[in-house]
Amino acid sequence: MAETALQLDSRDNVLVALQPLAAGTGVRFGAASTSVTEDIPAKHKMALEDLAPGDVIRMYGMVVGEVTQPIPRGGLVSTRNVRHRAEAYSATRQPVSFTLPDAAPWTERTFMGYRRADGQVGTRNYWLVLPLVFCENRNVERMKEALEEELGYGSEGNSYRQHVRKLLQQKKAANSATASAKETSAARVFPNVDGIRFLTHQGGCGGTRQDAQALCGLLAGYIHHPNVAGATVLSLGCQNAEIRMLMDELRARDPQMTKPVLVFDQQKSGRDSTLMGSALDATFAALEEANSATRSAAPLSALTVGLKCGGSDGFSGISANPALGYLSDLLVQLGSKTLLSEFPELHGVEQELINRCVTDEVAQRFYDLMHAYSARAKAVHSGFDMNPSPGNIQDGLITDAIKSAGAARKGGVSPVRDVIDFPQYATTPGLNLLCTPGNDVECVTAQSGAGANLVLFTTGLGTPTGNPVAPVVKISTNSQLADRMADIIDFDAGGIITGEKTIAECASELLEFCIGVANGERLTKAEQLGQYDFIPWKRGVSL
Repeated sequence: MAETALQLDSRDNVLVALQPLAAGTGVRFGAASTSVTEDIPAKHKMALEDLAPGDVIRMYGMVVGEVTQPIPRGGLVSTRNVRHRAEAYSATRQPVSFTLPDAAPWTERTFMGYRRADGQVGTRNYWLVLPLVFCENRNVERMKEALEEELGYGSEGNSYRQHVRKLLQQKKAANSATASAKETSAARVFPNVDGIRFLTHQGGCGGTRQDAQALCGLLAGYIHHPNVAGATVLSLGCQNAEIRMLMDELRARDPQMTKPVLVFDQQKSGRDSTLMGSALDATFAALEEANSATRSAAPLSALTVGLKCGGSDGFSGISANPALGYLSDLLVQLGSKTLLSEFPELHGVEQELINRCVTDEVAQRFYDLMHAYSARAKAVHSGFDMNPSPGNIQDGLITDAIKSAGAARKGGVSPVRDVIDFPQYATTPGLNLLCTPGNDVECVTAQSGAGANLVLFTTGLGTPTGNPVAPVVKISTNSQLADRMADIIDFDAGGIITGEKTIAECASELLEFCIGVANGERLTKAEQLGQYDFIPWKRGVSL
């Protein structure tokens, strides 16, 4: 019999079906075998022993569910007979041992990045345009329409395109004043500026003062981001998210204020046309300066990598997520920073992560954040157990603990060097735990705000998620997805499932791919599609 199912840990009492298993057939797992008593869909779980109500389900060697209805040996584990259950945890660290992969082959590798005055290194060179309050979204959108098409970044135009065209003609005085818009914008005017990114949001006023503070912290993280050369900020003038608040948050991240930040207040400007004209003039001049940046060699330690999964399936914790974990273990040994987030999807693996924390203080911080987050969810009659989506459940992730056990594989086995809360900025080399929701866009938005200059995003069902400032590399857990949604998938980890590749081989290939992305030699599929999602987390209950 061919091996058609997998036991993830010798302590597990379930198998994962690697392909559909028909009732009455036999399956082999390692050196053992068993019979199937009912049809088991691919990615779902089959009981290895007779299970009675109250028994626990174990995967990855940990408790991931509780049996509610009898399950015979060889029977399907599903929402009909299992509910969420996770092991209790404490802030006390227990001794733990782990073996890290050999990072020696990568110690001399570099990538070509943009060196910033504060010592960070970008994988892209962007200019940001953002509002402090939703009242300015319209003006940000009009700047986008005016600037992008005229400067060769593509977009529909509006009346302010004439203003930018005049600036452009002044820059290119040798060109005919009658040159058509098409001729003027045929190529990028600022070839070393990879793009202008325009952020809009629904915050900045109303809500709570804490919302405003968090928004300003997040926006400051984006301005301070290594992939950003500087920013144009539009303010109405009377909102909760004050200019002063933004600047305080920016100084906390960059005390020397090394980047240009152009601020325009509509209430002080008077006429709308005055605000827009001044903002366009100053932004155009700043783009000329940003265009002087060039790429140079930088060590891999200059990478900060967000680790994310979304649209997960029953193979996520077996193929793509462990490959990310292996890659993370390589990078942190080289001095890089990696960010493991999605706290609702770490429920059930808390003790394992606490045991890996380097100090009691770091462990306590994680414990406190998890408890506070869980309490907020319970206060509105929800909970981490409600995290799995219908798509997750349909593809085998039937409890939050099962989902979490697989999601945590993205963090490898390295020590946890720091735990940071949203919207803090990552400064500690090594594996960091960053408090975010599991929500795809809220999480990636937060990871980029914490300094991720590259995000690795695994998916088993498919998602187009991207980010305005950080390239998002989409990694499929199975080859069928990579074939079916080739326009959004960058890298296929499905060879791990078929046995064509080991986790180590896949991780090494993925790291090579990432270096190409960091160099600017490759654009991710999200970049090619113009998928630039941005949703600030308001620190409410989002799973």
